[in-house]
Amino acid sequence: MNQSIRNIAIIAHVDHGKTTLVDQLLKEGGVYRANQAVQVRAMDSMDLEKEKGITIKAKNTSVHWKDKIINIVDTPGHADFGGEVERALRMVDGVLLVIDAYDGPQAQTRFVLRKALHHGLKVVIVINKIDRENAEPAKMYDKVLELLMELNATEEQFDAPVVYGSGRDGYMMFHLGEEKKNMTPLFETILDHIPPPFAKPNEPFHMLVSNLDWSDYVGRIAVGKILGGNAKVGDPVFVVRHSDHKRIRSKITKIFEFTGLGTREVESAVAGNIVGFAGFEDVDIGDTLTVDEAGHALPFTQIDPPTLEMQFCVNDGPLVGTEGKLVTSRQLRERLMRELKTNVSIKIEDSEKAGIFNVKARGAMQVAVLVETMRREGFELLVSRPTVIEKKSEDGKRLEPYETVWIEVPDECVGAIMQNLANRKGLLTNMEKHQHSTMIEASITTRGLIGMEIDVVNATSGRGVLSHLFKEYGPYAGEVLTRITGTLIATEAGETTTYALLMVQERGKLFCGPGEQVYEGMIVGENPRNEDIACNAVREKKLTNFRSQGEGVAAGLTPATKLSLERAIEYIAADEFVEVTPKNLRLRKRILNNGERQKSAKSQKRQGE
Repeated sequence: MNQSIRNIAIIAHVDHGKTTLVDQLLKEGGVYRANQAVQVRAMDSMDLEKEKGITIKAKNTSVHWKDKIINIVDTPGHADFGGEVERALRMVDGVLLVIDAYDGPQAQTRFVLRKALHHGLKVVIVINKIDRENAEPAKMYDKVLELLMELNATEEQFDAPVVYGSGRDGYMMFHLGEEKKNMTPLFETILDHIPPPFAKPNEPFHMLVSNLDWSDYVGRIAVGKILGGNAKVGDPVFVVRHSDHKRIRSKITKIFEFTGLGTREVESAVAGNIVGFAGFEDVDIGDTLTVDEAGHALPFTQIDPPTLEMQFCVNDGPLVGTEGKLVTSRQLRERLMRELKTNVSIKIEDSEKAGIFNVKARGAMQVAVLVETMRREGFELLVSRPTVIEKKSEDGKRLEPYETVWIEVPDECVGAIMQNLANRKGLLTNMEKHQHSTMIEASITTRGLIGMEIDVVNATSGRGVLSHLFKEYGPYAGEVLTRITGTLIATEAGETTTYALLMVQERGKLFCGPGEQVYEGMIVGENPRNEDIACNAVREKKLTNFRSQGEGVAAGLTPATKLSLERAIEYIAADEFVEVTPKNLRLRKRILNNGERQKSAKSQKRQGE
């Protein structure tokens, strides 16, 4: 064991302050020079992470404190990125469980803590944000202990030490009421309670690849914890592939150690440390690096299976290629296969039809992040509504995934949410009254959950918070009504006019403003009734001698509703697509021509009868 190293992961529910806490550890660990500006949420390095305010990818850093190296893995808090959490836990020997002193343990807290306990990791409880108004740190600590009992923690795991403080304000303390100084209590607790990494320095070198990094200079970098032996630059190694158990001879060309916010090149690496190795053309997450030609593959944790499936299709709309450069089936397929290399929690399959790929994932947000990344790279594509992945029971019955959902809403909105849950065939399991809100817990099918977040936001004027966790596969629940509105569909191609939109607006809510390009079959608005209405959004006003073209027209036009990518994916129906380009998101029907669409609907109706 290497006494000078500690490997920890920071786990918590989304928005409980993990990344801000890492900022303070980096600051006190001397990462920043005296005159250097301190980055806020420095670990959230992806543009999407900064914009959404969440962690998407698990990332490594290290802090040097009193001659000890503390390797820290910052993990996502959103359930859709659970694959990142599971990989990170393979590299560490303990976890900091961060709990908001006001919100307490939430859905994702339960998920990540269950995984950590299953891996036998030591736990340090951090009650964070004790400076929040109405915070109850002592009560929330009791709730964590209840959760540990519920998850069958061992006696050692149950006796986890606790520190209280504020990551934002930069202090921690062993007991409530102590002087608010710095982060020393947390550092001391980590060094005292988290064991040094379990590794065998006298054995031949071997390591499980838990993460992948990329450098424009050296290509793919395999990241993991060295489980045995030491490695030097120039050492010959074998890559034992997880997929087919083939052995590929390679050579270590560079070794990277994590330090602060970056990496530094070193000549050698020791057992127990988390490092990156370069020199492999083809290495994937789950592969084993070993110096022993006869060395066996290390066990790789199976990741929870995906529950949702969506189609990614080549854009076949009239505006294809006008906004993006990457539009062909080959380019789309290459990009999706590249995603498979670093994202172990999604699966991608070719479909029977050319240009259509089936993408299986944990949730709509995970797919939305992939699509958003692709559009920023210059891709144009079509994305379908998510459908659930069903199974058959042993006696041939139809099974579908169920989730536990937690919804925190203001008291006056409880009735509307309960009605929504009933429409989606959700089953109430618990209701808890908080000081200013109510926590509703229910069991619901994954199908019924699709699009519910939009309904919660609308019903609570943005004040409701929804989180969910996969529960089990259960009996098929029958038809679930998730969207009760219809759409307004453009019949003509061209540029929308204020005059035309004023008339369209009388039928419902607009998704397009004046001066936007539309085409036949594109969805330009929402009809409150459950039926689709065809409308002309490009009609121009006939000029007369008595009135100027724009007089009095713009006054009554309501601003268009613009859906985010995630909401658009959940909003569309089974016969619709989201057209994604670098500049625009458009909603459209699968079959653009009105006549052909009606024929298809009639034939489907006849088949159903």
